[in-house]
Amino acid sequence: MTLLEVCVADPQSLIAAVAGGGQRIELCSALELGGVTPSPGLMRLAAEAPIPVYAIVRPRSGDFVYDAADLDCMYREIDTIREFGLAGVVLGASLGDGRLDAAMLDKLVRHAKGLGTTLHRAFDLVPDIAEAVELAVSLKFERILTSGGAPTAPEGTEGLAAAIEAAKGRIGIMAGSGLRADNVRALLDRLPLEEVHSSCAVAVSSRGEAAMRLGFAAPTRKQTSAEAVRAFRAAIAAPAL
Repeated sequence: MTLLEVCVADPQSLIAAVAGGGQRIELCSALELGGVTPSPGLMRLAAEAPIPVYAIVRPRSGDFVYDAADLDCMYREIDTIREFGLAGVVLGASLGDGRLDAAMLDKLVRHAKGLGTTLHRAFDLVPDIAEAVELAVSLKFERILTSGGAPTAPEGTEGLAAAIEAAKGRIGIMAGSGLRADNVRALLDRLPLEEVHSSCAVAVSSRGEAAMRLGFAAPTRKQTSAEAVRAFRAAIAAPAL
């Protein structure tokens, strides 16, 4: 059975992901920015979850090209994740041309020794999928989160297939981005994926006109729905077409 990892960025989404039957959590803050390292309070709350929680280590929004100051910050974030007792970390680092930053990733993986490791969608920037998979294998990542180099996983089936072929069972390939209950079955019918990733989110209305007027809040925001998680799990379990 394909495993569902749910990406959450707030306490309500964390509760909903567990209630709906999510099997692993990717924890972050500011999902609207692509996700950055979660707050200590959210990590402490997530440590009480009955399923594994991996926290993203991303010290800022923007690109994944990091300098020495970023690296120092990421070391400290990994230390905090370990102290809170979470199961793993989600890492990524790029060079200016989109290739994975092997030296930076090696340092991060070594610092995260004892924690589970996922390589995040910095992978989707690489010019050579097979080369990037080999690097991830050599660094002993557990899995790669990828949309196949496309904006969404349904659009990136060729890249996902190439990653699966290059992996040869040595590392997990987890499809993510744009996956919902109404399209995941079609992807699973095309590709042998053991893990998929989704926020299972719905739009909820922001409260307080003053906050919106002053630019602190948009009219709606995304939040994980327990019902959406259940529907996603049901779609995964549905017979192949």
